[in-house]
Amino acid sequence: MTDSELTHAVLRERFGVPDEVVGSVNEPRTLEENAVRWNEKWIYRLEHGESRIVYWHRYDCRGVFKSMADGSVSRESL
Repeated sequence: MTDSELTHAVLRERFGVPDEVVGSVNEPRTLEENAVRWNEKWIYRLEHGESRIVYWHRYDCRGVFKSMADGSVSRESL
């Protein structure tokens, strides 16, 4: 599945409701993190200090990443 096929509904069904949401898809300002421009970020807290991060720009998914306890981040393929 490509990022462009990932919708809010698809990812909520797959991962559930995020533990934290930063920003909004309607936010006019954009931020950049992990080489991704976004205006809404979903954070899922996982075990052992890890987390899953989903970046959105408007309603387009810009990528799903896994953040490890040591601070390293890698893009997940779904």
